[in-house]
Amino acid sequence: MLYTVSSIPKPCLSYPKTTWHSQNPPNLKRVRLRVSAEAKVEYTPWLIVGLGNPGNKYHGTRHNVGFEMIDRISQEERIVMNTIQSKALVGIGSIGEVPVLIAKPQGYMNFSGESVGPLAAYYQVPLRHILLIYDEMSLPNGVLRLQPRGGHGYHNGMKSVIEHLDGRREFPRFCIGIGDPPGTMDMKAFLLQKFSDTERKEIDKALEQGVDAVRSLISYGFNDRITRFNLGQKYKYNKV
Repeated sequence: MLYTVSSIPKPCLSYPKTTWHSQNPPNLKRVRLRVSAEAKVEYTPWLIVGLGNPGNKYHGTRHNVGFEMIDRISQEERIVMNTIQSKALVGIGSIGEVPVLIAKPQGYMNFSGESVGPLAAYYQVPLRHILLIYDEMSLPNGVLRLQPRGGHGYHNGMKSVIEHLDGRREFPRFCIGIGDPPGTMDMKAFLLQKFSDTERKEIDKALEQGVDAVRSLISYGFNDRITRFNLGQKYKYNKV
């Protein structure tokens, strides 16, 4: 069952490994969790957004792998997505003990920013904690790459997001390789085409690896683990 968020209080998320089902979501802002009698750790929430097109027509297509990664995160982390806010299907929960908001914009790819901008502003999520997940033709099918910042790479969904973040580009992105169109195939037709059986197996494996990479990023940030992850992905199909 879906719920629509209308008039809701100032945002704050203050509990790990929980989901909500009511019309009024909990507040979301920086929260302090006690880890000892004397020490406190501050957790800043993350906004994780997968880009894609809504509707069964686009399910399983190359352009929708961002949605698929969000679905996999939702399943693995048991984050229920049953609320509509800012033209997006959203769910609130946590990865480890870090609060997260996961979202799939429902206004079509080219208007993704109309969801990302308002969600980031409402929940006061800093740019460094806005993770965009989307398809990337410059990477081989099933190859993943995590970056702390970058441009739009002529991706219309990313163009929209950057526009609605006041032109700022200093936010993380998780690219999922889908390869280039073969021969003279039209790019739009390629993006809206479903994967072959072989490609599907590569994507499913990548999604599995992707969830672990997101967990690492949320917990430890961009460190040596992410560097090693990117290197392993770059050469994952190279046989020695």
